[in-house]
Amino acid sequence: MLNLEKEKQLFSQGYEFIAGIDEVGRGPLAGPVVAACVVVDKNFDISTSELEEVRDSKKLSSKKREKLFGVIRKNVVAVGIGSCSSQTIDKINILQASLLACKRSLEQLNIKPNYVLIDGKYKIPKINLPQETIIGGDNKIFSIAAASIIAKVSRDYTMTQADQKFPQYGFASHKGYGTKFHIESINMFGICPIHRLSFTPCKNKKSSY
Repeated sequence: MLNLEKEKQLFSQGYEFIAGIDEVGRGPLAGPVVAACVVVDKNFDISTSELEEVRDSKKLSSKKREKLFGVIRKNVVAVGIGSCSSQTIDKINILQASLLACKRSLEQLNIKPNYVLIDGKYKIPKINLPQETIIGGDNKIFSIAAASIIAKVSRDYTMTQADQKFPQYGFASHKGYGTKFHIESINMFGICPIHRLSFTPCKNKKSSY
């Protein structure tokens, strides 16, 4: 079970609202990169409801993630979700798009945090807040793990919706990642508007649209 050790350490230093940020969708060949920001305060308690089950989204089933999505939103102080489209990814590259999505998730909050914890090693440019990067943070820090769940469920929903518009690619099953079926579909049907043209399997492919 994750604990609030890091967040409590920051609360003891006088910070009131702590935000954890994580993003999903760097690797897929299609769809957006999505980031989420989860804010907790010193009164937050993870020993209630199902919050004890929160962990890195990759270690949870889709059913469990969807259940925890609602539990997290109900219990934390604030949640923000930001994204960057495949067109933006192609324009500024996936790393910069990921950081921009993180920045946008902060901008969606109705409460401004005093300190930001970010999964990974890259800080978010152009935010006037103290921030700290933590490699493997989604395995260590509650607020980051919670953000990973929010981001994953949000992006999966987007890709399931895309599947209805572009059914030949199977987005609902692989969420845009480079599975054998997905690559075969690209070779057969060409690319669609949500494919990332800067990613190798999509480069120089003709559009079906």
